[in-house]
Amino acid sequence: MAIDPTGGDVKAMLAEDPGEPVVMLNLLRFAPGGRALYQKYATHLTETFLPRYGAQVVYAGAGGPALVAEDGQAWDAVVLVRYPSRTAFSRMVADPEYQAITELRTRALAEAVLQPTNDWGMDV
Repeated sequence: MAIDPTGGDVKAMLAEDPGEPVVMLNLLRFAPGGRALYQKYATHLTETFLPRYGAQVVYAGAGGPALVAEDGQAWDAVVLVRYPSRTAFSRMVADPEYQAITELRTRALAEAVLQPTNDWGMDV
């Protein structure tokens, strides 16, 4: 299962850049013992890297039983992070200091979805 974005993934995301802020949807399934490791990663992320790149956590919460989903599609946690641009996200993941902590995230997760989203421009 994919856990971390590759250079090609980031390049493709940048190629589709609409030039506006992006909210990254993180769907997380923890490996055994992974919740504690992810918390260490999240502490570094929120204290150092998100402020450095002008980003902020919009929402972070534990997943519950899925109401509408196929078997196996429930997630342990959901995190939404707003970045001022896709370029800011790209610069963060390329930061050598950030790369030094990504092993915490990698070891914490059994599976993940990391999907850039853009505002529809309407109230829902």
